[in-house]
Amino acid sequence: MSRFQLLSDAQWSLIEGMLPRPTGRKGRPFSDARTMIEAIADRYWCGIAWRDLPEVFGPWQTVWTWHRRLAADGTWDRIHARLLAAADVLGAVDWAVSADSTIARAHQHATNVTRLTGGWVELQESAGRAA
Repeated sequence: MSRFQLLSDAQWSLIEGMLPRPTGRKGRPFSDARTMIEAIADRYWCGIAWRDLPEVFGPWQTVWTWHRRLAADGTWDRIHARLLAAADVLGAVDWAVSADSTIARAHQHATNVTRLTGGWVELQESAGRAA
């Protein structure tokens, strides 16, 4: 077992059937799905940039491409729904909702909203009224 293996066999069996498989077409070799999923999990677990993935996972570009494609085709949403349903059946999900009413005020210059602040146009208009 590699020190980078993050998923147990039981966890892997829940999502294995939802992931892409080799098509048999010629071209680049198909990357191992488990390695790619564990690389993506490792990246988020450690909070690192894609380029900082350990070399044991292969090229970071391949892992990033897998992540992007799985997000685009809705695979991550389907995996999340299946895992949530499995956890709910086991009673591992606490459905209590807590809303936080904390207010974090930002400085007026912290937004990207443009405001008229007495620039050149306003000065020209007021000069016409003064005459």
